[in-house]
Amino acid sequence: MEDNPLKLPLVLRQNSSKALEEERILNSGRTKRRIQQILWHAVGFAFAAVWIIPFLWVVRTAFIPKDIAIDSGWSWSFTFENLIHVWNGAPFGQFLMNTLLVCGVVLAVQLVTMTMAAYAFARVRFFGKDLLFMLFLVQIMVPPDVLIFSNYQVLNEMGLLDTKLGIMLPYFASSFGVFLLRQSFKQLPYELDEAARVEGASRLHILSRIYVPLSRPIYVSFAIVSVSFHWNDFLWPLIVTNSEENRLLTVGLAMFAKATEAGAQWSDVCAATLIVSAPLMIGFFLFQRQVIGSFMSSGIKG
Repeated sequence: MEDNPLKLPLVLRQNSSKALEEERILNSGRTKRRIQQILWHAVGFAFAAVWIIPFLWVVRTAFIPKDIAIDSGWSWSFTFENLIHVWNGAPFGQFLMNTLLVCGVVLAVQLVTMTMAAYAFARVRFFGKDLLFMLFLVQIMVPPDVLIFSNYQVLNEMGLLDTKLGIMLPYFASSFGVFLLRQSFKQLPYELDEAARVEGASRLHILSRIYVPLSRPIYVSFAIVSVSFHWNDFLWPLIVTNSEENRLLTVGLAMFAKATEAGAQWSDVCAATLIVSAPLMIGFFLFQRQVIGSFMSSGIKG
């Protein structure tokens, strides 16, 4: 007890130096985390700039007069003449209706076929189910472009070239959608089936009243992927169609850009590009929260 008065200043200095050392370590950790956060934000902004700068250039060029579109200087001039000229110069209204029809019918048929196939692979017992499912998944690994020649021959023999049905027919079944929906169906407990069967429900009733509503995020995610793919698809509609009444927006845009003189009409090309891509972008901005929520629920990363 007699030594305590002499040791007390030393203990206080030790505690004080320990506290200062801990505070220094905490400050160093915070500084490192802030630097890492700033670096990650810089990388994110750099990747965002790679996408946003060409898009902003297209939007700006679509709304400025043609005579200053290729000038290096900045101009605040603004006009809607490019959009009006492009809309009247090509049947983009017909192309838009064709694209909406193709995307809508393909999606509707895909939802029916993938639902029936996914339920069969998930809940129905039959010989060779696993082997058949593995063979079915091979379609995912085969690029669609590889099948263009064989699909073209089949459509030619069926007399479906240059028709909207010919554009849609190869996409009525989707192995990717069947795989996603089968995994979702398999996660649902069997007790729901048993309870419904006790009540006398048929397979179709169980499928429509239990499985489909509980797998809604999968359906929404697949619908977004399917519509985006067929909206932007170019090669297959270009090969199959020859007439303007059956062409889609992407093919019409390519034909319009090719028809412009000497490649100097950048305002017209950008205005046409904006017309083609605007519906999808508007839909995304309007339903952004639902789109992101459905992808997070279904586990699809795009």
